Amino acid sequence: MSVDLLDHLAGHRPGDAVEVRSLARTRALIAWLPAPLDQHADPTHVTGSAIVQDGDGRVLLHRHRRLGRWLQPGGHLEPGERPWQAAVRETREETGVDARHPAGAPLLVHVDVHEGPRGHVHLDLRYLLSADGQAALSPAPGESPDVAWLAPEDAARVTDASTRAAMAAAARLLDP
Repeated sequence: MSVDLLDHLAGHRPGDAVEVRSLARTRALIAWLPAPLDQHADPTHVTGSAIVQDGDGRVLLHRHRRLGRWLQPGGHLEPGERPWQAAVRETREETGVDARHPAGAPLLVHVDVHEGPRGHVHLDLRYLLSADGQAALSPAPGESPDVAWLAPEDAARVTDASTRAAMAAAARLLDP
């Protein structure tokens, strides 16, 4: 599975120096870790998240329940799940929105390495998803109730630099 994931990352072009470092670190760790997709195998593992946009170009964010920051939906992989599948599932769980990969195929837009809760290191693979901006926002029980569709400039004001970089990467892919 690690080889497939390395192949998946091979075509990705980072957007800035921070992402260049994150991508290099992610590739090295995926090659080195015995089970990089399993959050229970090692404190360092792959996660999947989503830059979700609607037809009006708005971005879907939620206030992370542990971190208290507005971020893109995403999280740990379930057993047997791929990062692009986790991005879709986590979006549904954290926001209640059924999002999909544009044109039916995963589009990796950004790679980020960051500290997660409880001392974990997340090798976060971020995918572009599209969704109906009129869909009801109804996070699953236990998830943060704070979910919103935001204009890109408003999302950029409330989120962190890493999410802004992922949003910019998605915008570059959509409007080359």
